[in-house]
Amino acid sequence: MNGPADQRVIGAPAPAGRGRLAAVVRAVDLAAGYGAVPVWAGANFEVVSGEFVAVLGPNGAGKSTLLRVILGLVAVRSGTVEVLGAPPRRGNPGIGYVPQSRALEGGAAIRGVDLVGFGLTGGRWGIPFPGAAHRAVRARVAAAIEAVGATDYARRRLGELSGGERQRLLLAQALVGEPRLLLLDEPLASLDIRNQGLIARLVATIARARSLAVLLVGHDVNPLLPVVDRVLYLAHGSVAIGPPDEVVTAETLSRLYGSEVDVVTDRRGRRFVIGLEDEATHPHPGNGTAAKQPARRGQQ
Repeated sequence: MNGPADQRVIGAPAPAGRGRLAAVVRAVDLAAGYGAVPVWAGANFEVVSGEFVAVLGPNGAGKSTLLRVILGLVAVRSGTVEVLGAPPRRGNPGIGYVPQSRALEGGAAIRGVDLVGFGLTGGRWGIPFPGAAHRAVRARVAAAIEAVGATDYARRRLGELSGGERQRLLLAQALVGEPRLLLLDEPLASLDIRNQGLIARLVATIARARSLAVLLVGHDVNPLLPVVDRVLYLAHGSVAIGPPDEVVTAETLSRLYGSEVDVVTDRRGRRFVIGLEDEATHPHPGNGTAAKQPARRGQQ
């Protein structure tokens, strides 16, 4: 990417009814990049407690970079960002994080309950908590596992579990520290369509029940449409944020890409973006395999 093609933004406040809540993440004219290479610029948004925001866009648009900025792992190029009322910092205990493509195969002998417990004990290098503290840790682990519906299989080895079951346990690990902000990088990527919907609904339920702010990076908007409050879309160095009906549209995406695209909706309510010729710049709100094929205008 040579730089932001268009820095105009749909500046969307928090959803109606949540405007009085304090912002968990607040970005003002935020720009990010690596060295001399810009990734995106002109990001203006707030995310409040209990709000579920999907972060969408093509490969290389900077979706994971946004999470890394919030985590304090990538420096801000310009503008400002506040996370839980302060500048981003590494190791913020108020953030729960599930990274992209987390490999679990090497730890296939580890039990699910142990994986979740690492969210509290990982920094102790195997040194157990004493007495009452140990009991408190066990109670928090059990509560996190129950919250994601994984109690029945949490004591099984990871190698015996399905992708959806593992994803629930990774979510429990991120929740066990009782964060105020949850960052999920591609949690639906390796799941079938049914489990994508189940995990999306589970995240939404937990966000509302615990007043968690959630930023979830994804490729396909369709499993998320029924549950997200807003969409933050990154493409060609630009940022748009707002309700899905305002962002995932032909007008908005054509502006972001600097090229005419169409958004069509099938009779099941699924949305597809068509008219992009290059797979690497496809915005992905399609149905998995279909999104990987260059689509001619007017066809799904």
